[in-house]
This record gives sequence, C-alpha cells and structure tokens, in this order.
Amino acid sequence: MRRVLLCLGLLSCLFIGSLATADEGMWLYNASPKGKVKAKYGFVPTQQWLDHVQLSSVRFNNGGSGSFVSPDGLTFTNHHVGAACIQQLSSSGHDYMKTGFYAKTRAEEAKCPDLELNELVGIEDVTPKVKGAVKPGMSAADAGQAQRAAMSTIEKDCATSTGLRCDVVTFYSGEVYNLYKYKKYTDVRLVFAPEFEAAFFGGDPDNFTYPRYDLDVTFFRVYENDKPAHLDNYLHWSRTGVKENDLIFVSGHPGSTGRLRTMTQLEFLRDVDYPSRLESYKRRISLLQNFGSQSEENARIAQEDLFSLQNSFKAVTGYLSGLQDKEIMAHKAAEEDKLRADYKANPKNAGASDPWQEIANAMKVQRDIYMSLTYVERMRGFNSDLARMARNLVRVTEEKTKPNEKRLREYRDSNLPSLEQELFSTAPIYKSFETAKLADSLAQMQAALGKDNPVVQKLLNGQTPDEVAKNVIANSKLEDVAVRKQLYQGGTAAVQASTDPLIVLMRGVDPDARAVRKQYDDQVDSVERRDGAAIAKARFAESGFNQPPDATFTLRLSYGPVKGYTENGKHIPYFTTMGGAYEHATQHGNKDPYNLAESWMKAKSKLNLSTPLNYVSTADIIGGNSGSPTVNTAGEVVGIIFDGNIQSLVWNFVYDDKIGRSVHVDSRGIQEALRKIYGANGLSDELLGVKAGTVTKMKDGKRAKSKEVAAPTPQ
Repeated sequence: MRRVLLCLGLLSCLFIGSLATADEGMWLYNASPKGKVKAKYGFVPTQQWLDHVQLSSVRFNNGGSGSFVSPDGLTFTNHHVGAACIQQLSSSGHDYMKTGFYAKTRAEEAKCPDLELNELVGIEDVTPKVKGAVKPGMSAADAGQAQRAAMSTIEKDCATSTGLRCDVVTFYSGEVYNLYKYKKYTDVRLVFAPEFEAAFFGGDPDNFTYPRYDLDVTFFRVYENDKPAHLDNYLHWSRTGVKENDLIFVSGHPGSTGRLRTMTQLEFLRDVDYPSRLESYKRRISLLQNFGSQSEENARIAQEDLFSLQNSFKAVTGYLSGLQDKEIMAHKAAEEDKLRADYKANPKNAGASDPWQEIANAMKVQRDIYMSLTYVERMRGFNSDLARMARNLVRVTEEKTKPNEKRLREYRDSNLPSLEQELFSTAPIYKSFETAKLADSLAQMQAALGKDNPVVQKLLNGQTPDEVAKNVIANSKLEDVAVRKQLYQGGTAAVQASTDPLIVLMRGVDPDARAVRKQYDDQVDSVERRDGAAIAKARFAESGFNQPPDATFTLRLSYGPVKGYTENGKHIPYFTTMGGAYEHATQHGNKDPYNLAESWMKAKSKLNLSTPLNYVSTADIIGGNSGSPTVNTAGEVVGIIFDGNIQSLVWNFVYDDKIGRSVHVDSRGIQEALRKIYGANGLSDELLGVKAGTVTKMKDGKRAKSKEVAAPTPQ
C-alpha cells in the first residue's frame, strides 16, 4: 500500500468523538459483525455470503491480498503487489514494468518464480490446546517455549492429515489461538499488467494522497497440474459499479496494527523502532537512487526495491506522526489507566503481578537488545538476497536435525514447503546490486554497533565493508539454484564443510544471532504473550468480544459506505474519472511522474472520459490490504483497494472516518481500460463471464453484449 507523510493537525480533535459511530474493525470471518452491519445498514451478510467471499479471497505471500475472479483460476490484485513477479520476469530486453504485459493466450502466461497464494478454507479454535501446554509455575520463558512447541505440533498434525498449509495464529496477544487452514497455489502465472506509469501515475508525490488516478491492477492465473485451476468459488464482476453511500465490503489481509498495544509498547515504537527504521530507509533510498543513476539497466534492477523503500518510509513516517500526537496518546493512556485500575480492583486478581508493568519491563529489555537483534538476527546488517539464502541454508539444515517442536518457528515442518519454494526460486540475481546493498548494510551495522563490537570484528576481520562485500558476493556460488539444492539436501555435513564465502560468513555469526534471538524470545515475546493475554482477558471481562484483534496478515472483513469528505472547507468528491487523469497530467506539464503512458495517450479519443477510475470509502484498512477485493452486498467486485489517503495512516493505532479514507480502483475504469486502451477483450470477457461476441443473460435479468460494455454515468 502506497504511503505518504501525514499532517495530523486536526485529527486528534476529531477521532475521539467519532469512535462510537464509526465502522471500525478488521473483523475475523469466524466472528463477523453481522449485528452491527444489520443495525446500521439493514443488510445481513449470511453465512453463505461470508463463506463465498472468504473462499474467493486469497493471500499473496509477498505481503498483499487478492481474489479469484473467474472459474478458470483468474486472480486479481494490485500492480504493486504483483510487481515483484513482473520485475523477476523482466530482463534488459523485456522490461514489463515499463511496457506492461498481456498474455493473449494461456500459452503466453508467464510463471512467477516464487509466488505463493493462500486460500483460507478452514478455521479451528485451538486455544485450549495451546494454552494447555503451559503448566502451573512455569516461567514466562518456559511457557513461551511450551506454547511455541504446541503450535508447531498442531500445525504438523494438521498439514500431515489434510495436505493443507496450516498456521496457528495468535490473537489478542495470546488469549486466543486459531488454526488457519489454507489451500496453497504455487504455480502462479502472469496474465496482465499495465505499465508502471499507469499503475503508479503521479508517482511518489501523489502516493497516499487523494484524488488519485491510478490503474493499480494486475491479473494472474493459478494452475494445478499444469492446467488452469477450476474454482467453485470466485467473485463475479459488477456491471454497475458503485454510487455514493453504497455499502461495500473489503476482504483482505491487513498486515499489522497496534490498536490494542500498551503504552510502553507504543512508546517503544515511537522512541526506538520507528526512528531507527526511518533512518535506515532514508539511507537505502539514497543508495538505490545512486545505483540506479549509473545506468538504465541499474535503474531497472533497482526500481521495485526503491519504490518499496519509499513506500515504507512514508508509511512509518505517518505511523510515527500518530504516536507523536499528544491528544491521541493522552486518550490511549486514559483508556489504559482505567482498565488497569479496574484490573487491580478486581478481587480475582489479588496477588497477581501487574501485566502492564511486566510488559514495561520486557520493553526495557527490547530497548537494550534492539541494535543487535535488528542488525544481526533480523539481518538489517546483511541487506542481500544471497546473504539471506545463506542464513536460511545454515539454519534450516541445523534445525531439521531437531524434533519439530524444538525448532525455531520458521523452520517447523509445516512451513518447509514454502521455505523451499523461496530458497529454490529461479528469480534473477544481479551481483552488482547484491554487492552494493551488502557493502552499505555492513557499513551501517559497523556504525550502529561500533567498530569494536565482537560481531562486527568477526565479520570484517580487518577489512572494510566494501572489501568484504565484494569478496563474498563475487566468490559465492549461491546464485546457482543447483548449488543451493545440493547444500540443502546435503544437510549439516554439507553446510559445515562448505567453503562458499557467504555460507562461511553466516555460519560464523549464527551463534551470536541465535543468542540475541533467544533473549528476545524468552524475555520479550514470551512476556508479551503471557501478560498481553491477561490484559486481553481483563478487557473481555469489561466489554466482551466487541473489538476485533489487531491485524496479523490473516483474512479479515471490513465495511463502510462509499463516501466523499470535506478537507479544509473543500468538498472532495468520492470518485475520480479517466478524463481527470489527463487533466492531472496537463496540470503538471506531462512531466515525470505525471506523464501518462503512451498507450493512454493514443487511446484517449476512444475512451468514455467520464468513466470512474478511483473512489474512496470508509472501509477500515492498513498495509497488507493492498489488492483486497471490494464487493457490494451481492458479493460482486466493484473495485480493489490500492491505497488510503494521508489521514488514514493513523488507523494503525486508532480508527477515524471523518476524513480518513481507503482508496479503490473502480471496476468500471478497469473494464474501460482493458478494452479500449489495452485491447484485452479476452480478459475483459472472462471477467464478465461471457464469450467474446456473445450475448448473455445476467443475474438481474438484463441482457448485455459482451463485446462492448458502456461505461455508466458517474453518480
């Protein structure tokens, strides 16, 4: 999701009074807000409706959302979610980010090297099993290990018996555990992508603003046994779109929110984590801009990473602004103080430790270990795809020698197939790019930890970061998939005997990385899990299960009306048009990043310029929702989430719909572009469920030619 700097001046005086009536919530499908929706909108999402939308929604393993939109495996997401695959399929002679891509036949559909899609097919409450693993008198560290072991066992048993991907998901910090069962698709092929100029028109300056004029869409197809997958559940395409005040739903996978975190957890983000991340993003953006300026090919190689970093920089800048708002933080502190006082006054808690203080103590530990944890264990100091592969090879071969329940969570049996797909990806690796990134991150780690730090001294061994990076990247053979497979299959013996310089490097620092990881697991994560669960239990005792858990990159349902807003006394209409894109380009002199793609310029005379292109709603979203289908009460696609306006950034911590809006690409604009700009009539017909040139009877009883669908007049 594209992000930009948030100006919070008037948000703090708006959000407090609006929470009671706002459509807040990224709701679990097994705890959907049927009553709330019925009471406010008169519509009841039946269980059949919910099941159909759930089974039509998919998660992209690279951090986005999507949906099935035809019975033949056609899948729909954002261009910026699919960009990694588009970039991987490109080369110096075929830059699909620049030219776009359209496979007119199934034979032309191009397989992504390492993309995995997950369809949620079942949810099971396993709270008693996970919490039952904790025995009386256990320390937080022992309890945390026992729960992680129980989760790995549950997942392995599920995967073995069902053949599905099985993940135990932690909700409410550890008070609730659900087992999510996914059907996994790993043969995913690119069908259509517009040019980057069309998908991200307005570029970084327009990112996370509104009005917008972006065709941020990409279509893939999932295959099984080398044939398009046959799907019983998929979303039909609306022919009529939306009008203002229509109720819409968003089904997607929001990544992470902090609405239920304690004050000390929020203060850690505000004072330590976010400032550190922003400093790192700024440094890396500069590095990639410099790398890209050296040649056109370098610019192509770095493009996706660069825009991802710019996106993250603006997202975190906005999140930080929310935590720096004194009124928002004061309101959260008051809520916490009340809950904390009620907890202490409850006779049932007499003699119990203060969970807020326990978490505060854990945050002190996290502050102390932050630099080592971030640079060494979490690999900020090793910014290289090859280095990450080396780390995984060193670790997975060792972890596989242990019982499943004793392993680090990412190497549990149920996760190995996904890890193997990533590890054996055929995506291109550019050593010049790898060298530049690794050299800079090693220098960054040296500056952050200090030149006398034992890990830094071990890594550099008297050399400069540039010298180390050039040597290990130039002499490594890990870019060869066959070499990676040989090491993986050879197990610990092969990895320990390897002289590959990247393997040697990661092997040498692994004990240090594991040590700080254990400190985090035992003294931070386990405490947050134990005491966060106690706080959640206290909250439930006061108000019941009336607030969804924080986002966890699992499937959620949000809702709200399509609705414009007023900003600084000016009314902002709910929709923009295709004609508005041309006007926006003209207003900025048709200069980058406001230069419309050549295909758009050539097709202008053929378009119905009043066709809606983007619109806004109050649906509750956050990063990870990118690519989420927008559906109407009939369960039809009326658009796709691709962004939020600048005022929505604060939704990470508190929801407000006075001005905050989610931003969608309109289903009508997509159809207009597919037919009249890109000549993708076959794809357009597939979305509408008809064959080219035929006439089909729709569910509303109306007949429409599939060859040409007139754009409706905006409401």
